[in-house]
Amino acid sequence: MPISKEDKQKYVDQFGKDANDSGSSEVQIAILTHRIRELTEHVKLHKKDNHTRRGLVQLVSQRKKLLKYLIRTNADSYVKLVKELAIRG
Repeated sequence: MPISKEDKQKYVDQFGKDANDSGSSEVQIAILTHRIRELTEHVKLHKKDNHTRRGLVQLVSQRKKLLKYLIRTNADSYVKLVKELAIRG
C-alpha cells in the first residue's frame, strides 16, 4: 500500500529543508523506512507472499544505498536520522 499524502508531508516537514523538499536523502530514507515497516507487518501475516517479500528486500537495499550515500556526504545528518527513525545504520 502506498504511503498517504499526510504521512509523506509529515516526513517532508520533519526531515526536509523546506516544505517542498521531498527529494533530499533524509526524506527519501524516512519514506522508505515507513514503507518497509508496513511491508514487514504484511509479510509477517502472509508468510507465503514471496512477491511482496522480494519488493521488501529491494526497498531495504535501496534504503541501504541511500544511507551509505548520506554517511559519505553528511555524517552528522546520518547519525541524527538513524536515531530519530530507530534503525540500524
